[in-house]
Amino acid sequence: MSSAVDAVAAAGIEYDVIRHGPVGSVAEAAAAQQVEVRDLVKTLVVRRADDDYLFVLVPGDRSISWPKLRTLLGVSRLSMPDAATAKEATGYERGTITPFGSRRPWPVIADDSVRGRTISLGAGERGIGLRVNADAAVKALGGSFADVTDLSS
Repeated sequence: MSSAVDAVAAAGIEYDVIRHGPVGSVAEAAAAQQVEVRDLVKTLVVRRADDDYLFVLVPGDRSISWPKLRTLLGVSRLSMPDAATAKEATGYERGTITPFGSRRPWPVIADDSVRGRTISLGAGERGIGLRVNADAAVKALGGSFADVTDLSS
């Protein structure tokens, strides 16, 4: 099993491992996991500075609002690292990234819209998802909730 599954088990929260075949989009992944697109939560790696990252948990039907996130963090500039840098920072390939079992425990910000919901996160490997209670997961990760996204168009 992946280090992500080991980490979520060690966190002591309830979870289900969802296995599915290859997917090419958020919509395909949601269908494969039999969840609504809004409950398939992408873990995005955001860079604040050199070797300073955070995880932003973004529902599948939403996208990061850069102005909201910059205001929340009190910074004027943020960026998303390339795939190789994200893998170096987390230990996971893009499309499988999760805060659970990451190479380093970066801060976690979950969009307010997932509060109180059961969500599906990446599990560190292609074709596997972790279904967890968002509130329990964010608490276990020492994260916080904030309004940091907008509906995707």
